[in-house]
Amino acid sequence: MANSKPVILNREISWLNFNARVLQEATDPDTPLIEKIRFLGIYSNNLDEFFRIRVATLSRMKGMNKKLYHDAYINPRKTLKEITRFDREKQKEFQKVFRLLIKELADNQIFILNEADLSPSQGEFVKKYFQDHVRPRLFPIILNNLKGSFLKDHSLYMAVVLKVKRNPALEKFALIEVPVGLLSRFLILPKEDSKQYFMILDDVIRYCLEDIFAVFGFDYFKAYAVKFTRDAELDMDNDVSKSFLEIMSESIKQRDAGTTVRFTYDRNIPVRLLEQLLEKLQYTKSDTIIASGRYHNFRDFMSFPNFGNPQLEYKPMPPLSHPSFSNKESIMANMKERDIMVHYPFQSFQHIIDLLREASLDPEVRTIKMTLYRVATSSSIVNALINAARNGKEVTVFLELQARFNEEANIYWSEKMQQEGVRVIQSIPGFKVHAKLLLIRRKEAEKNVYYAAIGTGNFNETTARIYGDLTLFTSNKSITSEVNSVFHLFDSKYSVPKFKHLLVAPFSMRNQFIRLINNEIQNAKKGKDAWIILKMNSLVDEKSVRKLYEASKAGVKIQLIIRGICVLLPGIPKLSENINAISIVDRFLEHARVFVFCNNNAPLFYISSADWMVRNFDYRIETACPIYDVNIQKEILAILEMQMKDNSKARLLGEQNTNEYLPRPAGAVKYQSQLETYSYFLTNCKG
Repeated sequence: MANSKPVILNREISWLNFNARVLQEATDPDTPLIEKIRFLGIYSNNLDEFFRIRVATLSRMKGMNKKLYHDAYINPRKTLKEITRFDREKQKEFQKVFRLLIKELADNQIFILNEADLSPSQGEFVKKYFQDHVRPRLFPIILNNLKGSFLKDHSLYMAVVLKVKRNPALEKFALIEVPVGLLSRFLILPKEDSKQYFMILDDVIRYCLEDIFAVFGFDYFKAYAVKFTRDAELDMDNDVSKSFLEIMSESIKQRDAGTTVRFTYDRNIPVRLLEQLLEKLQYTKSDTIIASGRYHNFRDFMSFPNFGNPQLEYKPMPPLSHPSFSNKESIMANMKERDIMVHYPFQSFQHIIDLLREASLDPEVRTIKMTLYRVATSSSIVNALINAARNGKEVTVFLELQARFNEEANIYWSEKMQQEGVRVIQSIPGFKVHAKLLLIRRKEAEKNVYYAAIGTGNFNETTARIYGDLTLFTSNKSITSEVNSVFHLFDSKYSVPKFKHLLVAPFSMRNQFIRLINNEIQNAKKGKDAWIILKMNSLVDEKSVRKLYEASKAGVKIQLIIRGICVLLPGIPKLSENINAISIVDRFLEHARVFVFCNNNAPLFYISSADWMVRNFDYRIETACPIYDVNIQKEILAILEMQMKDNSKARLLGEQNTNEYLPRPAGAVKYQSQLETYSYFLTNCKG
């Protein structure tokens, strides 16, 4: 395999293997039972998004000239076949895991009931719930009248067989949308003899089909779950008379009518009903059609309820206050003394909100500038920015309207902020703004002094509770002046400043990382210490992968911590034998991007908003920020070392894609890096 052309894995297959690691968490004995079920929901939600975006894109590429393929390692038709094969295989595994978890629930006195299991008193309870809450939200469609485009993406439907027992030839088919967005997917029934019972909403509807259809003369009813996943890529209108906000709003409305890219159905569905559905949806044999189990839309299981037993969930790990911040002290005063790094979700996101609140009330603060990518549904960040504008501050926000699946929330907040006097910049043609930046200008002794917060993840209090990310709080002039230059980019799109400290995409980030790798290569050739640690979500950029192979061949020791896609193959003799790669999937989503280069034992540290992907390097505004504070460097290295020692949740990445756990030597103590990190901040972090 050590040929002249480096080995590059197919990114789609690599992603599927990442999601398989998520499914592994649902079988891990160390994962609490309720959390196992929620991991099934995460797996399902991830897969939905994969089909809505990646499979949809591959389907579009099928009709293109091969010379136009963006990635030479992707053959769309071949890849789609492999995805379908993988999906079918994993669906079987998924259903097996679900059945095992249902048994495990029963062992804990928690029982799932379907429509055939109810006692008379339970049936009465379910009927009342149906009449009061479910029936008003059901609008059946007779299949003969169906127009395929009416079926919503991301929704669950029941395909219903209607018959008259005395005249079996009198048969009709109907569709009912399950109102999951309006009601909980789970109905908890009254407890009986210390036993807890629940029903899935689908079965509540099945139990009450007679109440819906008997009025039409039918006396036989049978319902089967079906699910449609549509192409979610936005086709943008180029009408120059419309604002970007109008174009985005119209494109989002069209998403529900996108081409269907995946159809999943209950394998027990009658053939006649299935054929009619496929005909109505204009499916062909080449489309992804998956026979599955009784229940679909498992993404709802991300919100699977606990039933009062705390042992069945993760132990609480409340975010800790950073020791450098206290309720009585000015955050900006602390930032003026030293750089401060906050690690989410182990430390509190409240500090960034408090910084904004302080700035909004401080009479010496003149301007606040911020980038927002994914905004929380009820955003304290946005409310703090609005409050600053009300207090007379000049507030400018770059709000990326094209943050996938967050567009509607971002459009809402964009309009809300503009109404409150916040200046909102909504787009840069051809680019997404993915950098996570906050800049505050304050008058001190007649001079402008800047304070910045630079992050690896979104300024979003909801995701900060479950995503592992970093935010640097700094007043370092070298950094803040260049953050200010990034904000100037949004106003002067064609004037690119020079950056000495920040690495900024799409202008120079890839090349500067390659220079840093080249430096390690030269040091290795001179017999000096040479190593690299790279932690990110995805490693896809082929130029970077080639350079890492070159570094490995030169003797540079490379440690990769890649949660998601990794197209690089580690451990191949004479190509990547000096590269070790692991992936950690655990309670919190590993989201931070951290890059460390030995630099002849004077290590260079960077945190970044960017993964090493073509889209991040070439089509997004991204930043990588150097970490100059020695204490923060030590803290980052300590946490990276914890992750490299993980023998509980770390999987080895490699050619076979088997997702094997990092081997634990005989007698070795179990080591789970996320638990160790939390313990580190509880006991060792002195600020």
